Amino acid sequence: MTQAAVVGAGTMGNGIAHVFALSGWDVQLVDVDQGALDLAIATIRKNLDRQVQKGKVEAEDARAALGRISPSLEIGAVAGSAIVIEAASENPDVKFSLFSSMDAQAGPDTVLATNTSSISITEIAAHTHRPDKVIGMHFMNPVPVMQLVEVIRGYATSDATTARVMDLARDLGKTPVEVNDYPGFVSNRVLMPMINEAVYCVMEGVAAPEAVDTVMKLGMAHPMGPLALADLIGLDVCLAILEVLHRGLGDDKYRPCPLLRRMVAAGAIGRKSGRGFYEYTATG
Repeated sequence: MTQAAVVGAGTMGNGIAHVFALSGWDVQLVDVDQGALDLAIATIRKNLDRQVQKGKVEAEDARAALGRISPSLEIGAVAGSAIVIEAASENPDVKFSLFSSMDAQAGPDTVLATNTSSISITEIAAHTHRPDKVIGMHFMNPVPVMQLVEVIRGYATSDATTARVMDLARDLGKTPVEVNDYPGFVSNRVLMPMINEAVYCVMEGVAAPEAVDTVMKLGMAHPMGPLALADLIGLDVCLAILEVLHRGLGDDKYRPCPLLRRMVAAGAIGRKSGRGFYEYTATG
C-alpha cells in the first residue's frame, strides 16, 4: 500500500487526507494538537457519510478509507511516505520550519508538497536539501468536492517531480493545472482582488453584502458571491493572501481593504468563527 502524509489537520488538511484515503492510500495525518486531530477524524467521517448518503461512495469504501488514516502528533510519522503534503497555516515562518523538519524526516525520494495558496514555492524549497522535489499542490476548498489542483513549480522543481505530481492529482480524480511560482499563482491573483473590491463596495456603502453577492451570482453566473466565498475561505486567510500579493507585486490594487483588516482584528473571520459578512450557526 502506498503511503502519504498530510501535515496540518485543519479544513484543508483533513480534506486532502480524505481524498488520498478514498483513493487507496494509507495516510499519516500529522498535527501538534490532539484536539485538531480528533476534530479532523470526526469531520472526515461526517463527510464520507455524506458521500455515502448521496450515492457517490459505497459504504464499504468509506469505512475502508477512514481506516487508512492514522493520526499522529509526531512529525517523524512522515517517514516512509512517497509524498508529504503540508497544509498548515498560511504563515511563511511556520511553513519554512515545517519543511526543514519534513526534509529531515522523509526519505530521499519523497516529494514535499505544500498546499499554500500564495507563499513562494521557491522560498519554501530553499529551506530543504531537495529543492528539486518541492512543489506546490494547491487544492481548492472543499477538497473532496472541488476538481482543481494548482500544481506550482518553484525555481528548482524538476520536470520529473512535476510530472509525478500531475499524474498523482489525476489518480486522485482531480484536474491538475501547471502554473509557475508567482505571488498568488493564478487562482488567488485573480480571485482575491475581486473579493477585496467586493469588501470595498460594502465599506463605501455601495451595497449591502447580500446585494453584492446577488449581483455576482445572477449577473456573472458565479455559484457563490465573493463575500460568501470570503467567509468560507476565512477572512484571515484572504487578508494574508492579499498581503502576500501586495508585498510581492508592489501594486496598490492588491492593498487589503481597511474593512477587511478591521473584521479580522475583531475576530469576525467567517464561517469558522460564526460570523463574517454573514452570521452562521453550528450547522452552517
